[in-house]
Amino acid sequence: MKSMTTEDRTARLTILVDPRKKAVFERLCSAEDSTPSQVLRQLIREYIERKLGRPWHAEEYAVDGQAGAIVSPDVDANRATEGD
Repeated sequence: MKSMTTEDRTARLTILVDPRKKAVFERLCSAEDSTPSQVLRQLIREYIERKLGRPWHAEEYAVDGQAGAIVSPDVDANRATEGD
């Protein structure tokens, strides 16, 4: 039996989006034989890598008991928001 890695676990993210954009997004995803969740996960990963300036390695990060709190010695929230 395969052990579960951090990448295998999921957490729910609820967003509000214009219904027309949602419909177009779903059609575009379907045309690429992808689910909206797959595309959003990739977009989030790319965003993280762009902000951190290096590849994402899930094992380097832990999330503590507070929603969204990142536990990693090299993540500076101020630095991560520069450039946007």
